[in-house]
Amino acid sequence: MKILLIGKGGREHALAWKLAQSSRVDRLFAAPGSPGIADHATCLPQFHVDLSAADPGLSKQIDDLLEWALAEQIDLTVVGPEDALAAGLVDRFTAAGLLCFGPTAAAARIESDKSFSKDLMERIGVPTAAHRTFTDSATAVEYIREQGAPIVVKASGLAAGKGAIVAHTQDEAEAAVREMIDDDIFGAAGDHVVVEQFMEGEEASLFAICDGEDFVTLVTAQDHKAIGEGDTGPNTGGMGAYAPAPVMTEDLLQRAEDEVIRPVLSELQRLGTPYKGVLYCGLMITEEGPKVVEFNCRFGDPETQVILPLLRSDLVDLCEASAQGTIAQTRIELDESRAAVCVVAASEGYPNAYEKGLAIDGLASVEGEDVVVFHAGTRMIDDRLVTAGGRVLGMTAVADDLPGAVDLAYQTLKAVQFDGMYYRRDIAHRALDRDLG
Repeated sequence: MKILLIGKGGREHALAWKLAQSSRVDRLFAAPGSPGIADHATCLPQFHVDLSAADPGLSKQIDDLLEWALAEQIDLTVVGPEDALAAGLVDRFTAAGLLCFGPTAAAARIESDKSFSKDLMERIGVPTAAHRTFTDSATAVEYIREQGAPIVVKASGLAAGKGAIVAHTQDEAEAAVREMIDDDIFGAAGDHVVVEQFMEGEEASLFAICDGEDFVTLVTAQDHKAIGEGDTGPNTGGMGAYAPAPVMTEDLLQRAEDEVIRPVLSELQRLGTPYKGVLYCGLMITEEGPKVVEFNCRFGDPETQVILPLLRSDLVDLCEASAQGTIAQTRIELDESRAAVCVVAASEGYPNAYEKGLAIDGLASVEGEDVVVFHAGTRMIDDRLVTAGGRVLGMTAVADDLPGAVDLAYQTLKAVQFDGMYYRRDIAHRALDRDLG
């Protein structure tokens, strides 16, 4: 098969790494790809499909990429980033007769429009936080003062994982609303703002490979969004992850499948927008059980970097079955006897302003079948690997238990260096604390 992968981040590097392991793959292409992805695929840097969904240039890039894919006779396209999905890449490729792994733009609203997502959950009884949506900051502030803090403020549109603010005071919440609606810090993504109840509990990430009607779930994971140790500071795209997440018991997994995934798939099918692709369910494990924090219409980053190493099944088979509507006939095999950890090395200053183009050293010394360095934000300049993003590398390690995977990831990361490199030193702390009793 000829397979095309869309994207260039750490998530897409993990997807390329796993897709390339399939005996069914004859050629793997990546648009635009990255230096890390280039180890597994032919990169197509001329296609910048990682632009914002609101950027008119993205539509032109999709048209150009579709023309290329048709000429190349691509058998399967796997879409990584949410912007390309929200912009309708799957719609256009499918209309042209190409097989795609990912939801249509209408189905991708489950992530690209949080107001739509919250209303859908409320309508069908999926457990989630109580909420209201606002387009006027004064009205939102009035509501916040009625509700008190802590409270959560979210940009309704796509904001690269940084659009959710957990406000511990009313002042923080009011400032977040004004920045989103009045100051346009997230552009059009903040035109509508969702203000919702703060939920107490521990978070978990659950991924379902869906074909519009049926689904299979992957190993559970837990992400670390905050920039600082102890889960302090502003939210990022994710500073690390581990799998499996012990907070997600078999009973809770069954409840999440029955109370969240099945009814959401049924409702989207009823609306005429059947959901195909991977559905990310960000869950809060409360005293009442799992409640939805948010949905994503694609694999999470960096959760993908710990989930795929624990997937024994052929990823090509799963993506194809999702696109063709045959998940019910597909067997999935997970490695539930081991654990995986990913520690993200970020640029100093992230998630705010940071310097790019800094030389990266030490990667040549990283080796071993249980260690993989996924490139989140890198590029080559004059044959030199340099930083090109806020999140730069994801050090992923697999071991027989979680403490072993944590130790291996951190020990290996010591060999890597770039100026201002920062990483959290407490990834998987909740699970480790749980083991200690």
